[in-house]
Amino acid sequence: MSDYFAHPTAIIDEGCTIGAGTKIWHFSHIMPNCTLGEKCNIGQNVVISPDVVLGQNVKVQNNVSIYTGVICEDDVFLGPSMVFTNVINPRSAVNRKEQYAKTKVGKGVSIGANATIVCGHDIGEYAFIGAGAVVTKHVAPFALLVGNPARQIGWMSEFGHRLEFNPKGLAICPESLQEYALENGFVKRIK
Repeated sequence: MSDYFAHPTAIIDEGCTIGAGTKIWHFSHIMPNCTLGEKCNIGQNVVISPDVVLGQNVKVQNNVSIYTGVICEDDVFLGPSMVFTNVINPRSAVNRKEQYAKTKVGKGVSIGANATIVCGHDIGEYAFIGAGAVVTKHVAPFALLVGNPARQIGWMSEFGHRLEFNPKGLAICPESLQEYALENGFVKRIK
C-alpha cells in the first residue's frame, strides 16, 4: 500500500518517486522518473513530463503542463492552466530533445492562472507571477511580475502581500509582521 493517493483515472509511469500524503487527481499523467515530494496536490488533467522534480507541498492546479527540465522547490503554487516550455525554438519536424532548457522555481513562488514560463528562466524564491503573465527572463526573489511580456511592478512578502517600502528601504508584511529590506534593487527578509 502506498502512502499517497492517486485517483483511478490517473496514470503514473515507472520510476517515479511520490512522497507521503501527496494526492494525484482525475486524468493526470505523471511520466517516467518524476520526483514528487510529500504533501503535494496534483489537480485534474495535469501532465508532468519525465524527470520533473517537485519539492514538498507543491500545489499544481487543474490543466497545468510541467515539462522536462523544470524543478520546483518546496511550497510552490502553480495556478490553473499555467504552462512551462522546454525548448526555445520548437519545430515539429526538428527533434530538439537534447536542447531542453532548465527552469528552477524557488521556494514559495506563486504563478497565476494561464501564465507561461519560457524555459531557461529561473524564478527566485517567493516571487509572485500574475495571471496571464509571460515570463521571458530571470525573476528576482520576492518580485511581483505581470503582463505580456512580464514586467516587474513591485515586491511581495513570503505571505503574498505587496510590500510598500519607506524612504529607508524597509517594509513590513501586514499579515506576518516580517520585516524586509530593499537594497541595490533586491529584497531580503531581515526579521
